[in-house]
Amino acid sequence: MDQLRRPMEPWKFWTIIGTIAFFFLTFLYMLIVPLWSVWQQGLAGEAALKKAEQTRKIQIEQARGEKEAATLRAEAIAIVGKAAHDYPEYRQQEFIGAFAEALHSGKISQIIYVPTESNIPIIEAGRHVPKGK
Repeated sequence: MDQLRRPMEPWKFWTIIGTIAFFFLTFLYMLIVPLWSVWQQGLAGEAALKKAEQTRKIQIEQARGEKEAATLRAEAIAIVGKAAHDYPEYRQQEFIGAFAEALHSGKISQIIYVPTESNIPIIEAGRHVPKGK
């Protein structure tokens, strides 16, 4: 009976343990990898959705800002137009201010005076004088 019950050699024992561990780990790998892939794809989809929502919100805010700026520009143009209509000297003052700014910045190097009457140049006024007078 002692021959039937002799101890197992250490290398056989570790070979059996190693084989069992290998198959167990392979089984776990085959079970976990598909679940992990599905979970990871779900997270990637949620991230893409959040990014798309954030991009949409940014575009909406930009559009609102542009709309508000356009409205304010239109109001400013209306105010300037009303001032120009109600006060004709407003345009002259604007021109004088722009002219003075151009002179100070050096954008204008020479000034030529052209006499006008009712905003019509009178340079050749002497040419059309009747001969009898």
